[in-house]
Amino acid sequence: MPVDVVARLRSLLGDRVDTSPAALDAARADKSGHAAAGRPLAVVHASGVDDVQATLKIATETGTPVVTRGAGTGLAGGSIAGPGEIALSVRRMDRILEVRPDDLIAVVEPGIINADLNAALAEHGLWWAPDPASRDIATVGGNIATGAGGLLCAKYGVVRDAVLGVDLVLADGRLMRLGHRTVKGVTGLDLTSLVIGSEGTLGVVVGATLKLRRLVPGAVCTVAVTFPDVRSAAAASAAVTASGVQPSIMELVDAAALAAIHDLLGLDAPTPGAAQLTIQTDGPAAAGDADAIAEVLRGAGGTVAVSHDREEGERLLAIRRSMHPAIERLGTTLIEDVSVPRSALPDMFDEIARVEREHGIVIPTVAHAGDGNLHPNFVFDASESEGDGIAAVPPHIWDAADDLFRAALRLGGTLTGEHGIGVLKRRWLVDELGEDQWELQRRITRVFDPQGILNPGKVFTP
Repeated sequence: MPVDVVARLRSLLGDRVDTSPAALDAARADKSGHAAAGRPLAVVHASGVDDVQATLKIATETGTPVVTRGAGTGLAGGSIAGPGEIALSVRRMDRILEVRPDDLIAVVEPGIINADLNAALAEHGLWWAPDPASRDIATVGGNIATGAGGLLCAKYGVVRDAVLGVDLVLADGRLMRLGHRTVKGVTGLDLTSLVIGSEGTLGVVVGATLKLRRLVPGAVCTVAVTFPDVRSAAAASAAVTASGVQPSIMELVDAAALAAIHDLLGLDAPTPGAAQLTIQTDGPAAAGDADAIAEVLRGAGGTVAVSHDREEGERLLAIRRSMHPAIERLGTTLIEDVSVPRSALPDMFDEIARVEREHGIVIPTVAHAGDGNLHPNFVFDASESEGDGIAAVPPHIWDAADDLFRAALRLGGTLTGEHGIGVLKRRWLVDELGEDQWELQRRITRVFDPQGILNPGKVFTP
C-alpha cells in the first residue's frame, strides 16, 4: 500500500513528491527538538490548492494519514510526520493574493512568512498584528494552525482576532471557504474560529483573509526595568495591568533566562537573581503612557530606564527575542507554554520555583506578562535518556512538567496560550477540558475528518 500511495502521488504531482532522506528527516521533526519515531512515506511540496486537493483525495482513498507542515517552527510536535504518513508541505504556497487598503484586508496563502508579509504590507501603509518571537521564520498558516500570539498580543490581540476567514481543504479534498471579508459577520456557526488553533486536525488551510491595521506614525517608547527577583517583577507587571495603562509589549525574563541570553550576546553578566521587565508603548500617547508605567514600576521597587528612541527599543527587545537560541546552548530543551490570569503571575512564578526545588532542576522562564502567558524551559542532557523523539525526554523532566502544568490549572490557567497541544501535551488535555468537553471536541473532528487521517496522534489521541 505505501508504495502504491507514493506512486499515485507521483503520477499526479511529479517531482513535487520528495522521498529524499534529507526531506524525510526534516519532516519528522520541528523546532521543539523532538521527532517522530521514523520517516514519513513522502513529502509533498504543494505549489497550489490543486496539489493539496489531489494529495488529500489520494489519502482518503487509501486511508493514508496526512500531516500538514509550514516552516516546521512549531514547539509542541504538532507538525511532525512519522512512518506511514504523508507530510504535506504548504511552504511554497507563499503568495499575497490581494491587498485592499480601503477595506483593511489581505488575502494570502499559508506559506508566507510573517516578517515577509509585513514587509510587503508596509508599502501600503499597513501591517498584520500577530508578532510571534519566531516572526522571521514562522508562516501565517502555522500561526493559524496553532492560534499563535506573540509579543504584541497584550494590546493587539492574537491570531484569532486578526483572521476574518480561511479557505480549508477537507480530508476528502473538498474546498470550503469559511468566514467573510466584512468586519461583522455572524451568519451560521463561526467555523473560522473553530479552525484557528485546530492544529491541522480539521483540514488544510490553503488561504486566509486577514484583518489589517494601518501603520500610524508616532512615537515608540521603551521602559527597561530590573528587579531583584522574578516575583517582584511579576507583581510589578500585574500592577501595570491594574493601572489601566495599555502597553503594546510587556515581556518578563527571569534570572536563569537572562543569564543565558547575556552569555549568548556577549553582554556583561546580570546581577545574580535579577529579573528584567521590558515594556513598550506606542501611538500618540506613547510618551505619557511610558512615564505613567515607569512611575508604577518605580513604586514597585524596580530600577527603571526609559528610552524614546525606536532603534534603542528594538535593541532592548532583541534581548527577549534571543531567548530560544540562548536556551538551546544549555542542552536539550522541552519548551513549554502555559497561561494564567495576569493577576496570578506572581503565584505562578512561586510555583515554578517550587517545582525547581522539589525536582532538582532549573527552569529558565520568560513570559508575555501583558497577557499572562509563560514559557518555562525544561533543560536536560540528552544522554540522560535513551530513545528517539518524544521518548527521549527523561521521566524526571516529564514529572516536573506534570507538576507545573497542574499548578497552572489550579491557578485558573490553561495548558497552552499559543504553542498548541501537538503531541507534547495531549496526555493532560482531558484534565483541563473535562471528559464531556474532550469527547465533544473529538466528535467534532470526526465530522470534518471521518477517517481520522488528518494529523493523527496529535491533540486528541491518547
